Amino acid sequence: MQFIVYATSPASEAAPPNPKMMAELGQLTTESLQAGVLVTTGAVAGTGTRLRQAAGEVTVTDGPFVEAKELMGGFAVLEVKSLEEAIAWSKRFRQIVGDGESEIVRIYGPNDFPGA
Repeated sequence: MQFIVYATSPASEAAPPNPKMMAELGQLTTESLQAGVLVTTGAVAGTGTRLRQAAGEVTVTDGPFVEAKELMGGFAVLEVKSLEEAIAWSKRFRQIVGDGESEIVRIYGPNDFPGA
């Protein structure tokens, strides 16, 4: 099963990563790739575009949409056997980067719907 993990940090605490943190993140990335857990990782731009359809009409609105008190950092897609395993890997990430929140959300794909 796959999970996407979003990482956020309070905007007031957002700081560029230091060399030690980058080395630790590199080590965690290597280990999770070798374990077959990490599918992909990346960062999210601070702005976006929202499409909304209501009563047959589509509106397009430019962002940002995240509250100013939060800062969306990056994301990782994990291939694991359970939510508990996704939590364990996410805890290791949080221990490296420090305070903030990570949201873990299940991703469903074609293999999750036999016969579809």
